Amino acid sequence: MHDWKKVPEGIYHAFHHGWIQAISDDLNSGRLPSDYYALPEQVTAGLGPDVLTLQGGKNAEAGGRTNDNGPVATIVRPTTRFVAESEGEFYRRKKSWIAVRHVSGDRVVAILEIVSPGNKASDHAFRKFVEKALELVEQRVHLLIVDPLPPGRRDPNGVHAAIWEEFAGELFQLPSDKPLTLVSYECALTTRAYIQPMAVGERLPDMALFLEPESCIMVPLETTYLAAYQAMPRRWRDVLEASG
Repeated sequence: MHDWKKVPEGIYHAFHHGWIQAISDDLNSGRLPSDYYALPEQVTAGLGPDVLTLQGGKNAEAGGRTNDNGPVATIVRPTTRFVAESEGEFYRRKKSWIAVRHVSGDRVVAILEIVSPGNKASDHAFRKFVEKALELVEQRVHLLIVDPLPPGRRDPNGVHAAIWEEFAGELFQLPSDKPLTLVSYECALTTRAYIQPMAVGERLPDMALFLEPESCIMVPLETTYLAAYQAMPRRWRDVLEASG
């Protein structure tokens, strides 16, 4: 992971777009079970995820995992430095929803979000980001958040701390030497958060993207990151790789 504060936001945005596409391409190239697929930068239910994972085909309504000699989601407990679990179901507020869905019946099961500077640019923008995450958890959509940006005034302990304090009423403290946050949310009757703090210069670990409770795939963050990074102009890679 590089220090993205070294470059203008527009340069980070270009990399951000490339990383999203690299992750989506990887998921669709045999990593997801055959009745799931990923789409980059789609909008669903008023939200704007970076990578949207859907289940389609004949098993979409049943919601069961399949095995037609293709990849399957594994039943695992991800290994991260911290794990937190909510005490019960999360109902942040009573709300009426009108959901308009495509006639194909494809359902959203998971979302991957890579934090951008715009998410932290103002109180309003950051609040909107937190609200989006809470809405997804409320709808039991699994979520993977990658935050390669250091904490600021609005998130002194990272984005997960801000989400979890409102969600579960619990505080979370980032280690001082690892200010960047990776977090997977597994949403069922209760919600589990798998938090992996990291620092600039460290190799990105694979992180869980849940498709169902207790069933996930591991997203190769390092290989997709490097694929997007190597496609950047040499001029800006030199800036990121300069010491100091």
